[in-house]
Amino acid sequence: MTERRASHMAQAAFDSVPAGDTGLGGAGARHASQSAPRLPKERLILSLLRRHGPLSKIEAARQTGLSAQTAAALMNRLGSDGLIARLDPTRGRVGQPAVPYALAPEGAFSLGLKIGRRSCDLVLVDFTGALRWRAHRTFAWPTPAVILAFVKDALPKALDSLEKRQRARLAGLGIATPFELWNWGDQIGAPKGAMDVWRGFDIHAGISALSPLLVTLCNDATSACAAELFFGEGWKRRDFAYFFVGSFIGGGIALDGVLYPGRSGNAGAFGSMPVSDPARAGATQQLIRRASIYQLESRLRAADIDPSSIWRTPEAWDDFGRHLDAWIEEAAEALAQASVAAVSVIDFEAIVIDGAMPASVRARLAARVADILGALDTQGLTPVSVHEGTIGADARAIGGAALPLLANFGHEREALFKTAAI
Repeated sequence: MTERRASHMAQAAFDSVPAGDTGLGGAGARHASQSAPRLPKERLILSLLRRHGPLSKIEAARQTGLSAQTAAALMNRLGSDGLIARLDPTRGRVGQPAVPYALAPEGAFSLGLKIGRRSCDLVLVDFTGALRWRAHRTFAWPTPAVILAFVKDALPKALDSLEKRQRARLAGLGIATPFELWNWGDQIGAPKGAMDVWRGFDIHAGISALSPLLVTLCNDATSACAAELFFGEGWKRRDFAYFFVGSFIGGGIALDGVLYPGRSGNAGAFGSMPVSDPARAGATQQLIRRASIYQLESRLRAADIDPSSIWRTPEAWDDFGRHLDAWIEEAAEALAQASVAAVSVIDFEAIVIDGAMPASVRARLAARVADILGALDTQGLTPVSVHEGTIGADARAIGGAALPLLANFGHEREALFKTAAI
């Protein structure tokens, strides 16, 4: 079974779960009402608070178009269920002080598993997206046995990090993984045929067998885009193309403030986009060959420099000097070309650049993309701005954790798989 088909089965599994079911097996498999998938108007309130921060009941009514009585009743119910919290009154205005409400961090929890070509991560996030716990493992190349062993060891520790009352609020476990992991084995130095074991492996079933939680699955770069939209600042831009620079570059698309996964869950597959090949005049090659971190790794190995910190500590690389400078320049040039191509198809408001790299490197890369883009021929196109992503190296894992939260608490138009063909 392919990973893409598994993602569709994961959504079908979610759709078959009765309201109030936790996704936990065995005794005690039903949540109290506060952890059940919420009603549409409740989801609307939760989405508003997530995107705009604390709001009073009157402000929530005004922004949603609901009556004051309806908004108040909804927020009272969400507060009673522990999903939102009453903050201190806002004073200094004429009349009664306004009482703002915000998402309660412990209103819900979720787990995210990122499967990468050099490392894997399991993270626990709260309702606001704050990282509560994590486990990280690196490897030369991924195999199902390595991933399953990691989950078997790390998942019980993640669950043990929660108190009993917190565990009852777990929404599920989301997997963020590249589709067709067997491709590109040569580029990461895997022995010939070593990655072929992924062709017949059902990752959704394998993880589900180890997990007491309902499991969902999504492409890793699309998950990263979900993290930017759900927990980051992506919601401030209605339409944007999202590039995530990992071992191999990928991406995602947000349209009208909603994540768009496409008919097969593979929208925003920017790594396959053709860009110029600097080594061959007039020729092209895929973006994945010009703007991926494995190319920086190759540069360092060729210079007899240990590249292991790229994957071991993605938030703090070693000083790679001129080799990093050269990689940023090449990647930025290719990303600028890809950005023009993307904007030519969809009138994006912004280009968002994120990746598994230190914030300082991401800032340099995004700034250079903006500079090069400004010098390209964009006649006939509406100007587009370039921004850094706000989540960073953990975007794929946190995006995986966002999947169950979107399914249970996201507004209807935010639900990740709703626009994907099953």
